[in-house]
Amino acid sequence: MKDQTPSKILFTVDKKYLSIFFPVLQQGFKVSARFGCSLKSMLCDQFGITPEYLSDRIKTIFLNGKPVDDPETAIIYDNAVLALSAAMPGLVGATFRSQGPLSIFRSSITHRNKEEKSEIPGKGMLTLKFFNLLVPEMGPAFLERGIWLKTGIIKNLIEEKKADLDTFFKSIIINGQKTGADELTSLKWNDNMELIQVAVKTGKEISPEL
Repeated sequence: MKDQTPSKILFTVDKKYLSIFFPVLQQGFKVSARFGCSLKSMLCDQFGITPEYLSDRIKTIFLNGKPVDDPETAIIYDNAVLALSAAMPGLVGATFRSQGPLSIFRSSITHRNKEEKSEIPGKGMLTLKFFNLLVPEMGPAFLERGIWLKTGIIKNLIEEKKADLDTFFKSIIINGQKTGADELTSLKWNDNMELIQVAVKTGKEISPEL
């Protein structure tokens, strides 16, 4: 196994150790999605987020680095970068809050759809970032569904946690083959491979066939 280049890794962890993956959710991860639709449609129809959670819990939204006021009108295109956060404290949090009373003060940088954008709707990749309370609330469902991470991110995570891998992971399946924690640390990585598919399940050990 150590000579095999990983392209897909499935971890099974005890729920109490799931938080070791939370930092990567803030760094940014990729998911496949249908684009050419509204931000609200993508979050609710594709990712299963309820409209109530979107309106009541997700208070700050950045699309390609610009704050979004109305997720129903903001259109998502391929390779977009979407950052989501619960309410942030202080004046900065109030200013960037979607449709907040102080949003007028950042009107010059607020996201607006580009009329000249004529990309045909289809399937592509979206970069997501979660912050503060949304990390433990939304993160587990995305980790279980499967995400794509940059090779360097998952390599660094394994290196940082290598002393405790046997404690954290109930099972590790790489490219459909079950392996041990010691082999995980000695994998041959392909640094030219931009993304690796990673899924994290909680609970009992999962068979390699899944």
